[in-house]
Amino acid sequence: MSRFETVIGIEVHVELSTNTKMFCGCSNRFGAPPNTNTCPVCLGLPGSLPVVNEQAVRDAMKIGIALNCEVARSCLFHRKNYFYPDMPKDFQISQYDEPICFGGYLDVEGGRVGITRAHMEEDTGKSTHIGEGGRIHDATHSLIDYNRAGVPLIEIVSEPDITGPAHARAYATELRNVLRSLSVSDVKMEEGSMRCDANISLREPGGEFGTKVEIKNMNSLRSLQKALEYEEARQAELLESGKSVTQETRHWNEADGETHSMRSKEEAFDYRYFPEPDLVPQAPPLSLIEEIRSSMPELPASRRARLAEDWALTDQQIFTLTSVDGLLDLVSDAVERGTDPVTATNWATGDVLAKLKTDGVDADQSGLNGHKLADLCELVANGTLSTKLAKQVLITVMETGKGPGEVVEEEGLAQVSDESELAAIAEKIVNDNPGEAERYRAGEEKLLGFFVGQAMKATRGKGNPQALNELFRSKLSE
Repeated sequence: MSRFETVIGIEVHVELSTNTKMFCGCSNRFGAPPNTNTCPVCLGLPGSLPVVNEQAVRDAMKIGIALNCEVARSCLFHRKNYFYPDMPKDFQISQYDEPICFGGYLDVEGGRVGITRAHMEEDTGKSTHIGEGGRIHDATHSLIDYNRAGVPLIEIVSEPDITGPAHARAYATELRNVLRSLSVSDVKMEEGSMRCDANISLREPGGEFGTKVEIKNMNSLRSLQKALEYEEARQAELLESGKSVTQETRHWNEADGETHSMRSKEEAFDYRYFPEPDLVPQAPPLSLIEEIRSSMPELPASRRARLAEDWALTDQQIFTLTSVDGLLDLVSDAVERGTDPVTATNWATGDVLAKLKTDGVDADQSGLNGHKLADLCELVANGTLSTKLAKQVLITVMETGKGPGEVVEEEGLAQVSDESELAAIAEKIVNDNPGEAERYRAGEEKLLGFFVGQAMKATRGKGNPQALNELFRSKLSE
């Protein structure tokens, strides 16, 4: 443990899921062929003029309200001037000293984190560096895709209230859950629709802030925590040995688990901000702000409290349901059809989630829905399926989209519960295994599992285990 305090602030860039880009009518669609979603506006060609995307403004206000921010009655777009090949205009339209949302907070495990601002801007293009390592200094040449240029972005800047890597991960996790609940972004870090940059410094307890280092290239919540843990240890080692920390930007390398220096930041870069002359100030009326506020969906913290009270779920179950896309909707639909919440949740957070991870899909991309999950639970409850057979049926349902009843009928998987049929099977197994029967009667009660196993083999796994247990106990006590 270091004797220093850790201070972390995080900047999160979120791509909005609008149909079109921030200032033009080009499609906002991930995965399109390179440079096909472009036009004179997002390519910065002479004479082109931007027009603000109304839905992006609404989504920005929705995010601000969810983060307990004040929504500005008037805000400005500015030009942020810098040159880089993925910036076709040589400037980025962003917001500077008059953001649309400011002064909020988010309560997370580990303590409240203040939100300095949430402002609107446009994304840049994407550079692909060709060569060993995939980074610019190793590249032989670079390719640029301007499909992403102009995509609506919200930058959410936290106060330096985060006290450690685990706290940082909790903040980013809760923020992602909030954004997902608002349906403003798919927040897929692996696709770049949510990106985190972290500033970290160490200081003497209660002392002045230390020299901060910015870390980039963290494309998962796990990477965020691991990168901060490494950087925390690196800075502590420097300070404890009497050395100083250099203010710089560092790159997280997932392969070696270390951060590496990218560029010095001894002096702040002068972006020469000035108001965007082609866009008028945004002045959302109070009626619009109140309309958005009144139509806000249930947020994760409120939802967790409701699930704990109404469904009596564990904290871990609630966390999983609210963190995985579509999982809570799946269970909610099943519960509405009369399924016990705990039963539906156990299936969703167990076998369903395992199958989703194996297939690499979201819940709404599988063949399962709430109706089918409810039907599966009912087939187990009424004795038609054993739990083992239900797991088999679930896989087929998720792969084919067929209903559980249809799968059971087509594959002949209905559980054998007919007492006379099972009794005949049990009697034959006892007669065929006299030695084991005598040992059971002599006190080796664990042999009951042997007899039930033989019966399950005879019924090809379809025998009702509970009924077989009772039958064998009865016959072996005769």
